[in-house]
Amino acid sequence: MATVDEDLGQIEKDIRRLKIEYEQYFGGGRQRPPADTQWRLESLMRRYNERSAELSFGQRFRFNNLAQTYAKYVDMWRKKSIQKEGGTSQHHFGAAAKAIEAARTREASLRAQADVSRQTVSGRAPNATIRAARQQEVACFALSFSDSESEKAKISQLYQKLIEAHNESGESAAAPTLPSFERFIRKKTQELKDKGGSEVEYSVTIQDGRVKLKARISA
Repeated sequence: MATVDEDLGQIEKDIRRLKIEYEQYFGGGRQRPPADTQWRLESLMRRYNERSAELSFGQRFRFNNLAQTYAKYVDMWRKKSIQKEGGTSQHHFGAAAKAIEAARTREASLRAQADVSRQTVSGRAPNATIRAARQQEVACFALSFSDSESEKAKISQLYQKLIEAHNESGESAAAPTLPSFERFIRKKTQELKDKGGSEVEYSVTIQDGRVKLKARISA
């Protein structure tokens, strides 16, 4: 049976392989999208999304980064598929801004984790520093929704990150229930799509010790 680190390594390899196979598909080298590879990858990712509480800090950090990378590719592949099938033109400014924002968040998270590692080695890792690193890890997360009525698994994933953020910030008592959160996401997503967007991105952040759930039209 594979270890957690071996599975995370496999997820990373499968993302690279899927990227190559999609490039072949969009370039005309494949007749159909690589559905089998994508199904295998998403099955493994779902398993670790459900087991995230069992992972170490470093493993969760690595998995979250892989999940973000994969989500970025999925968004890109979806738009290219629409273009390939319908011949429509697209604007990529929103996607570019989102990628830059995610990269900055990852860099901040890496710096916080490095600070904790250095201070732990020297025996000087204060609780405040560790908490800041964990909060950076929680904040390094965003999901996009195009049809929240059929994306219940993604709503659950977003809810789990929101709960983690509430726990890290000490606001656990203020966390919503899953049913009320689902109703909010569906309503908010529809409201924003009615304003002209085809996709809504939600991000979890911790600002000044308070949990924030931000929503914006991303496409």
